Amino acid sequence: MRPTDPIDVLFLVLPDTLLLDLAGPAEAFRLANQHLQRLGRPTAFRMRFVGAGAEATTSVGLQVANLEPLPQALSARSWVVVLGRPGSSEAVLTTKRPAWLAARHWLAKVVGPALDDDAGGHRLLTVCVGALLAADAGLVGRRQITTHHEVLDALSTLAPHAQVCANRVFVVDGPLWSSAGITAGIDLALHCVGDACGDAVAAAVAETMVVFQRRGVDDPERSPLLAGRSHLHPAVHRVQNANTNGRVGYCLALVDLFLSKAAAGREKDREFCMALLAHDYVKLAEVLDLVRTMPLDAQGQRRVRAAIQRWAKTLRDDGHDGVKA
Repeated sequence: MRPTDPIDVLFLVLPDTLLLDLAGPAEAFRLANQHLQRLGRPTAFRMRFVGAGAEATTSVGLQVANLEPLPQALSARSWVVVLGRPGSSEAVLTTKRPAWLAARHWLAKVVGPALDDDAGGHRLLTVCVGALLAADAGLVGRRQITTHHEVLDALSTLAPHAQVCANRVFVVDGPLWSSAGITAGIDLALHCVGDACGDAVAAAVAETMVVFQRRGVDDPERSPLLAGRSHLHPAVHRVQNANTNGRVGYCLALVDLFLSKAAAGREKDREFCMALLAHDYVKLAEVLDLVRTMPLDAQGQRRVRAAIQRWAKTLRDDGHDGVKA
């Protein structure tokens, strides 16, 4: 393949595909090509839309037609984009219709071996719940990966050896490029554009798409505009209304309370933190990931992370299998 040949970007479109998961990244790649042409440069991306059937009805009821059949082999430098679908993790995983099963087989038999070829330049991009399909096909292994925050536990179950990263917009680990929910697919596509075409092109695309802040690989999934909004839980609202004379009171989010007590390291703090883990009030993957954001030096962060891992192991040894490693 010549360096100027476009990259094949294959969008895997299945029934109930979230339309924004598809349209957002596709527009980013289209606009990148448009900008490159204006600069007198060759286009970088050739978009293809493939599926288990020729047609698929998306999450909003719009029908997509003329889908290509799943190819028997990938051309040089192909990026396969696995998209999300609506519903809880239980609903997604228990309703594995023929299209999901056909896609899983294709990913395992065609895409998986291609990803193992370092010289091929292939990538697997997942958006939202698309990470669950990639994990179901056995393509995650021990790599780092992220997904929508509501299905992190399901992803850990499907890919028990993976490093599931909570509260990330997107994660890059070798040929696996994964993103969180819905709009994060645009962030991932912009990062891909920047990697293939340069940051100036990615910035131009972001400006055209009115993406005012390009989020990077280390940025959190949760918006800073939502910081401190955990008090919207109904139980806390009642406390505010009854005990603060109508004034707004802010309660520390459980994950922040957990981390502060983990840093304190007292015996009563250990018991409190282990109870939060045991009763699933906080997620092990999330708190371990958030340690890196704590205002501690490297040694302090290692100490806190090691303590949390010891507590989790103790809980698992005591039969709390839900506390994932």
